[in-house]
Amino acid sequence: MSPSGNGGRPPRKGQRGLVADRRTKSASPPRTASARRAPRRRKQARTRRTGILGWIATLVRFVLRVIFGMIWRSAVVLGIIVLGAAAYYYTLLPPVGEVVDARARGSVTMLDRDGNVFAWRGEQYGGMIDPDSVSQHLTHAVVATEDRRFYRHFGISPRGIASAIRINIREGRGPLEGHGGSTITQQVAKLMCLGVAYDPSEWESEAEYETDCRRTTLWRKIQEVPFALAMEFRYTKDEILTIYFNRAYLGAGTRGFEAASQRYFGHSSSELQPQQAAMLAGLLVAPSTYAPTRNLERAQRRANLVLGLMEEQGFLTAAEADAARAAPATLSDAARQETGGFFADWIMGAGPGFLTNETTEDVIIRTTFDPAMQAAAEDALADVFTNQVSEGSGAQAAIVVMSADGAVRAMVGGRETQAPGHFNRAVQAMRQTGSSFKPFVYAAALNFGWRFDDLIYDGPLTIDIPGSGPWSPENYSGRFYGEVTLTDALRASLNTAAVRLSETVGREATRDVAEGFGIDSDLADGPAVALGASEASLIEMTGAYAGILNGGSAVTPYGLTELRILGDDRPLIGQEGGIQDRVISEEAARQLTYMMAQVVANGTGQRAQLPDRPAAGKTGTTNSARDAWFIGFTADYVAGVWMGYDNNSPLSGVTGGGLPAEIWRQTMERIHVDIPPRPLPMIDPIAEAQPAQPVQQAPQAQGERRPDLAEQILMEVLGTILNGN
Repeated sequence: MSPSGNGGRPPRKGQRGLVADRRTKSASPPRTASARRAPRRRKQARTRRTGILGWIATLVRFVLRVIFGMIWRSAVVLGIIVLGAAAYYYTLLPPVGEVVDARARGSVTMLDRDGNVFAWRGEQYGGMIDPDSVSQHLTHAVVATEDRRFYRHFGISPRGIASAIRINIREGRGPLEGHGGSTITQQVAKLMCLGVAYDPSEWESEAEYETDCRRTTLWRKIQEVPFALAMEFRYTKDEILTIYFNRAYLGAGTRGFEAASQRYFGHSSSELQPQQAAMLAGLLVAPSTYAPTRNLERAQRRANLVLGLMEEQGFLTAAEADAARAAPATLSDAARQETGGFFADWIMGAGPGFLTNETTEDVIIRTTFDPAMQAAAEDALADVFTNQVSEGSGAQAAIVVMSADGAVRAMVGGRETQAPGHFNRAVQAMRQTGSSFKPFVYAAALNFGWRFDDLIYDGPLTIDIPGSGPWSPENYSGRFYGEVTLTDALRASLNTAAVRLSETVGREATRDVAEGFGIDSDLADGPAVALGASEASLIEMTGAYAGILNGGSAVTPYGLTELRILGDDRPLIGQEGGIQDRVISEEAARQLTYMMAQVVANGTGQRAQLPDRPAAGKTGTTNSARDAWFIGFTADYVAGVWMGYDNNSPLSGVTGGGLPAEIWRQTMERIHVDIPPRPLPMIDPIAEAQPAQPVQQAPQAQGERRPDLAEQILMEVLGTILNGN
């Protein structure tokens, strides 16, 4: 068929063409010049209508396109940098087991004589724990408190950071001060100091290093991002929690939740109840502030907030949360007692440094410490200062209690009994001993064969001291009492008799006895050595008196009985007693004990008398009453008390037979409350009595009058009226 649809024939004249043909011809009519100018006129019209606004809109669109282009390109570059940094950190991250213990040094745990913990030194680490080994309440408390989206993010939370910045600004702080908005992963990054290990050559101390690690700066926050990402790739969520559980500092010298659980509650972290777990989790924000050993009530309030978060996030039912609030966490007995700080400090100084202050191991030390005796000494000191010392007085006191073999049972180094690290006056203070030194003079004489009832002349005495001139000692009363027995001379603390006896037996003999009993400080060379002109510490003097009690053998005061490394059954150091070489004969010690018992019974130490058992001791008061002492013993224990001012100012109205004897009495009454009375190891004066013969008598000076019988009788009752040295 032809295209025309007419059999190929052309249309006849007058015949119309096909409709399709007409449509085809008119489909694209030729454009006239006016038609071609129409779009241009419309564009110009639009331009005239928009004017300057159109140009501004165009410019804005262009700028936005440029900015968007820069942003996404910068984001790509930044992403590459962050991923690169994360990859770098990833290669540096060690296995979890190598980073759980953050300490550069070890710790020391001290046990009392019964094996109970009473003190800690250094940062305690309880051993590695993980989310599978701890109570689930602990994991829930930590996540609820620190990072509720922990299991859903990749190490950082932009929303959390933005919220923290907003809160900080609203509360008037800098954007990075206060709330950090950090995830648990970021906190672990900070605990790991972004992978920078502690180098002793670069830091003065580990504490300074850790302080720097905890500083929050913009650059540190930026660094945390790739480090946190690297941790998320390197470790599982549970492994990140494991590092957190072990490295977090939780106050009171505890590192990690296991150590904190043991320190505060006395049991493992696997046994934590909801209220205990909430209290530990609440410490993370401010360990020192919320430590329950510092303020239990404040720690309990913080724990209640954590319990509320746990309930809110579904970790606890309402009933469980209410039950936990109704029974708040409390401290264990060991954590509550807060005692023995001075004793613990002494142990740290007495033990080998590489196993105490500088140890890199975790050390367990068993000691001679007795918490009940410590409480007795502290209570006695507090009672006397509260009721018998002027309010606001700056006077200080120290107490040492020990057994006859030198085992120290209690130590009070000052009135601030709850604060370890203070100046320990029981050990560190070197003070003149006054008449508390006199027993060594009599010990030397007795050891040479003198007897308790031998006579010594108490009268004027002048000794020429080369380089110093004549020296004449005087008695506290200002009087002399003629021939007196050694017992009466010691009971009344007569100075001239003591000096004359020391000069008779020889100063060196007196010095040898004192040094033999453990007075290690330099002793005076002159005759005043007999009157306690030399200095000594309270623990030295108490240890020396222990030598008298045990029959005449020196002791070395000790407190450490066993030292071992945590986890080892075999001790590295052990000690069973402190008795050393014999200094005086047992007979001399028994006579001296009797003489010192008379000091307490009817001499200068009457205020130290105990109601149910005999006691022996000696008072001591130095020149101008700068130091006041009372040291004495029963058949079971020795105790020494010193009182004075740290600046060496004179005491007002205080002598050794006064407040120090009172503190001693109250301490020993409390200590012996459940101990049956026993007799002192001393002679029976009646059985051993013999006619007294004067063994040394001073020549009578011209015009000197011998004391009459009335004065001799007066001397017998002198002890009841003297409260001096």
